[in-house]
Amino acid sequence: MKETIQSFLKDKFSHFISKEEEILTNLPTFFLKPEGIVPVLSALKTAPGIELNYLNDLTAIDWLGKKAPRFEVCYLLRSGNKSSTKVQFRVALEEDEQVPSIISIFKGANWPEREVYDLFGIRFAGHPRMDRLIMPDNFQGHPLRKDYPLEGFGQDYLVEDLLTIHLKEDMEA
Repeated sequence: MKETIQSFLKDKFSHFISKEEEILTNLPTFFLKPEGIVPVLSALKTAPGIELNYLNDLTAIDWLGKKAPRFEVCYLLRSGNKSSTKVQFRVALEEDEQVPSIISIFKGANWPEREVYDLFGIRFAGHPRMDRLIMPDNFQGHPLRKDYPLEGFGQDYLVEDLLTIHLKEDMEA
């Protein structure tokens, strides 16, 4: 399957391939430019013989100090027709760059994109609701970034608010 996808990408989307790098994994992995993620995934979803029509996972990696660009957004796709077919696509981004949202292709990308934004600070252009999903709305920073301090950015106010809420509840009971 790797060879089929590789030739498909080289024939139709070679201008969207950012680099060819072998990584130690049992998953075929392809590196794309940010502007290529929507057209490539859209084409691969319906391409005869490939049909990567299921978004299995969407996450990110922070390579702070190890690789440039700093971030990679990782898309794990598989074929619903051929359950053994899994392929990973990666999009490399600098700190303030955005990657286009793939909600128009996979509706299930809504929450994973919001989670990546919430925890890494990576924005998805065209996302209908790019706001926090896990952390409180008043939380400062993005806790899965490698440079995020273990103690947080002086966010005692979050704990104080929780203590105040629970103390009031306990007193009323």
